[in-house]
Amino acid sequence: MEAFKTFTGIVAPIDRSNVDTDAIIPKQYLKSIKRSGFGPNLFDDWRYLEQGDPINENQSRAINPDFILNQSPYDKAELLLARENFGCGSSREHAVWALEDFGIKVVLAPSFGDIFYGNSFKNGFLPIRLAEDEIDALFISVDSQKGFKATVNLEEQVVETQDGNRYSFDIAAGLKDRLLKGLDDIGLTLAQADDIRRYEKNRAKITPWMFQGI
Repeated sequence: MEAFKTFTGIVAPIDRSNVDTDAIIPKQYLKSIKRSGFGPNLFDDWRYLEQGDPINENQSRAINPDFILNQSPYDKAELLLARENFGCGSSREHAVWALEDFGIKVVLAPSFGDIFYGNSFKNGFLPIRLAEDEIDALFISVDSQKGFKATVNLEEQVVETQDGNRYSFDIAAGLKDRLLKGLDDIGLTLAQADDIRRYEKNRAKITPWMFQGI
């Protein structure tokens, strides 16, 4: 997993509340446990005018020109601006994978589905909670200028916008640390490898019968 770095990107507004994980990546596309290849089906029901066929990967479908992520420059957006309870619904980790595969690195919202929030940090993705009035202000700013950009600085825990506004956000120290270091669950475990080896060595002395034949 790559370490999270400060970046500046275009903000795409999704002015909807309770965007669930089935809207983010519909269930019929959950056919792989790889973390890539889900980007084309992100918000599938909203992005296309025709129903998709998961079996036909080369299917050509007409896009919905009114959907924000089909419009330039938002098709290159790296930040998503949304309303409350983003990522509610099922526990599918694929929702985070689809956002990342499209190119989204951060979602700004007042609140998130609990499981989606946890899955995000396990995959190097940053969900930022801001107050509702701050989200309202961001929607006004984004609507005022096409291709509106913001800079996310995780180390300082701030979002700075091109119109000069600055929004601070809270994040648990452990979650922040794992993103800055690029550690998933396996990486967190391997970081304790020396302690684990010392424990196993000592345990083998105390209960040798448990280690016979190993």
